[in-house]
Amino acid sequence: AIPHNREVIHVIPRGFTVDGQEGVRSPLGMHGFRLEVEAHIVTAATTSVQNLTKCVESAGVQVESYVLNPLASAEVALTDTEREMGCVVCDIGGGTSDLAIYIEGNVWHTMVLSVGGNHITSDIAHGLRLPADLAEKIKIDHGSARPKDVDASEYFSVKPFGEEKPVQVSKADLAMIVEARVEETFNLVLQEIKRSGYDGLLPAGIVLTGGTAMLPGIRSVASDVLNLPARVAEPTNLHGLVDTIRGPQFATSVGLLKWAARETLAAARTPQQSRRTRKTIDGNMGRMSDWLKRLLP
Repeated sequence: AIPHNREVIHVIPRGFTVDGQEGVRSPLGMHGFRLEVEAHIVTAATTSVQNLTKCVESAGVQVESYVLNPLASAEVALTDTEREMGCVVCDIGGGTSDLAIYIEGNVWHTMVLSVGGNHITSDIAHGLRLPADLAEKIKIDHGSARPKDVDASEYFSVKPFGEEKPVQVSKADLAMIVEARVEETFNLVLQEIKRSGYDGLLPAGIVLTGGTAMLPGIRSVASDVLNLPARVAEPTNLHGLVDTIRGPQFATSVGLLKWAARETLAAARTPQQSRRTRKTIDGNMGRMSDWLKRLLP
């Protein structure tokens, strides 16, 4: 039973059994007396959902439904082959790292880990005695997750708390701070993959999305810690979108648009409704693209 303080976000079928016949991907069109389903259920804290709904609606937008981050990212980041072979999507945002394991084309496991890019920023701020906003800028401008890839002779200037003049900091020293937190993050990912029991079923490896996935060297660290193939993904197979939003940090946002379009088309009951719906979606996507072109440099 679902706890009273949790709300169901997704019910994702893994497979069906028809009259004892297992391994049925879709029972549509089949005859039988008994239908069973094995499903993965995603829930969220009811208060969190209510607060998020209130926040969005206060901005004048109605919430139709919720989608877990890595599921939205997977819409535009994964290939069909990766879904079938077995892989894990890791969306590394500011406060969390969100995981989704795909096997045989379906979601088999999800988890949200309470570690993300903000923790790297905090480590830099504490290690170099800097304000958080400056630490974030340094992470973006000079950060790397692999000290061995950084030229030890390269330095940058910062003014720590309590110092009257700027001091020189080695990029290699910065990379060591970043590497420690990134390795910890992927060790937590590894623990969760092993806990799921699917660690031997992921030949397609790990696909990284989210803003923190832009960190130089992060792919190599992920591959080393997890002993899996790793790649940094970005939205693909999309038309009409400006290049500025094709980075991994936009995978969830673009994936949400694709998710909504797919669900809207699926809800169309007749071919005529489907054509009208697709025309509306294409128009909305076009307006979204025009808006982004005006908004982004």
